[in-house]
Amino acid sequence: MPTVPLPTDASLVQLRKQAKELRDTSGSTLAEAQLTLARRHGFASWPRLKHHLEVVARFSRGPDTVPALADRGDEFLRLACLRYGGDDGAPSWSAARRLLAEHPEIRGASIHAAAATAAVDEVRRFVAASPGAAAAQGGPFAWEPLLYLAYARHDPAIDRDAVLATAGLLLDHGADPDAGYLWHGLPTPFTVLTGTFGEGELGPEAQPRHPHAPALAELVLAAGADPNDGQSLYNRQFEPDDDHLVVLFAHGLGTGDGGPWRRRLGDAVDTPAEMVRRQLRWAVVRDMGDRVRLLLAHGVDPAAPFADGRTPAWMAAVHGHRDVLARLVAAGAARPEPAPPDAFLGLVLAGDRPGAEQLLAAHPGLLDRMRAQRPALVALAAEVRRPEAVRLAVELGFDVSARGNGNLLDHHPLETALHRAVHRDAPAVVELLLELGADPTIEDVQFHATPLGWARHFDNPTLIRLLEPVTGAGPGAGPDG
Repeated sequence: MPTVPLPTDASLVQLRKQAKELRDTSGSTLAEAQLTLARRHGFASWPRLKHHLEVVARFSRGPDTVPALADRGDEFLRLACLRYGGDDGAPSWSAARRLLAEHPEIRGASIHAAAATAAVDEVRRFVAASPGAAAAQGGPFAWEPLLYLAYARHDPAIDRDAVLATAGLLLDHGADPDAGYLWHGLPTPFTVLTGTFGEGELGPEAQPRHPHAPALAELVLAAGADPNDGQSLYNRQFEPDDDHLVVLFAHGLGTGDGGPWRRRLGDAVDTPAEMVRRQLRWAVVRDMGDRVRLLLAHGVDPAAPFADGRTPAWMAAVHGHRDVLARLVAAGAARPEPAPPDAFLGLVLAGDRPGAEQLLAAHPGLLDRMRAQRPALVALAAEVRRPEAVRLAVELGFDVSARGNGNLLDHHPLETALHRAVHRDAPAVVELLLELGADPTIEDVQFHATPLGWARHFDNPTLIRLLEPVTGAGPGAGPDG
């Protein structure tokens, strides 16, 4: 039976109610309904699901939903920290700076405010007065002080030595280097390392890393933080910078038992090996050659199939990523021999016109089948950011404005090639698509926004300038907007 992830903010009360409803509608016993529900969500038994939800109840936080607060110290912390939602962002952090400048006494209001502002003397005062202060939950998010230090973004020029001294002082007095929380109960923990490394789906400007991320991460890892930090890996996978991976690998990423969070959450959290395999898959699909090389250099298997049975080399070949394929083969992977439809995809996405023409000549009728099976091939070509692939797909008769998405294995018609080119920040591809007749007024299915709406959402002035003259006002603001 396919498993269904638990929803955000899942609770035992909700699941108990669902089990009773299932019992009443199915005619089963309550125990049978509970087992069915547990297995639906990927748990072997109701007791295991119950234990998981008890852990979730203990660690779940929703920092993005905390409203404005009357207490100045708590309001400062609410505004100052990276929250991954709500009114998070530069205006909030600027407001925190102003509040602190107007009320400098905030630094001494609590150990949590002292930690966020790296006020070493104030932290020292708190830990001297109370032995448990360094690990005490508090502030607007019920976080430990070390989390406020790691997630604070109010001061890009915060003093490096003060940050490290504050972290060291907290750790010396009992702060947990693996401290973290579950964002709305989702199973991948947001830890001290997650806050330190920062970033995420909205990119490094909207969700910046800590100003002293490498040094702070090194200190926390040296104090015992587990390097297998799944949320850090996810948040930093979108950009090509690999400095976080270098640090994490130096401290054992990909090895060990997964640390305290896996012991708490069990199989709801990836194993260390699964984490680095996910990184390899992402790097292969996104044509991140340097990251592939780094992962292979640290022992990630270049040949073993992923969970869906597809190998890294097959994924590279079918996406047209020939340099990545060469790296994998050089590292020991077998060169794949895709079936004609998959081989056709790889040739088009590589922009290999002679290869595509040769394959089509050898397989009469293949082009018509591919037009029917893959009507949005141009969207995939835009995803790989190769103008030659876009041009070849259009010249082979694929609709330049067909809705698809950026996932070669998912055929859902969600957005056009122009949307994908905007998402991938590929101005040369946007220009070519417009030249080839792509319709810039088509909205995506999920957010009901034009490509221009997406460009505005991602605050991309280059793409805005390209799309504004050809789009008009157009409804929709883009993803999440």
